[in-house]
Amino acid sequence: MTVLAAEINPLVPQTAEIVVALITFGILFWFVAKVVVPRFEQAYAERTAAIEGGLEKAEQAQAQASAALEQYQAQLADARGEASQIREQARTQGASILAEMREQAQAEADRLVANAHTQIEAERVAALTSLRAEVGSLATDLAEKIVGEALTDDERQQRVIDRFLADIEAQNSGASR
Repeated sequence: MTVLAAEINPLVPQTAEIVVALITFGILFWFVAKVVVPRFEQAYAERTAAIEGGLEKAEQAQAQASAALEQYQAQLADARGEASQIREQARTQGASILAEMREQAQAEADRLVANAHTQIEAERVAALTSLRAEVGSLATDLAEKIVGEALTDDERQQRVIDRFLADIEAQNSGASR
């Protein structure tokens, strides 16, 4: 029994099993090396190319974004400068318009004052003329009553009125001195 037990040892493989295992391993190795590994290599190469292409695209996009940002900042700076110039022009134009409006208002005020002086002078002359006529007629009526004679002669009446007014003016100018 000892001999039989030594030959049937399950831990030691038999030669036929070793040969079959080696042939199967060889076929499997060849299949993996010829079919599976190239597909993995191809997938790895495609993935590497996609990643590198993505990185290049990302770098290009980053460069474009940086260029666009710089361009935007330059345009923003130009716009701010232009806005500043427009504000300054508006201030200057506003000041000139204000000065022009003041000049026009002053000219209008001067014109109104001159018109008022002219009108006052015309009214003064009209009032003086009216007053002379009225004072003359009153003086004539008074003189007729005092003298008792009719002063119906227009020339005589005008001479009396002129003399009377001249006397009054002489008294006023003498009193004002």
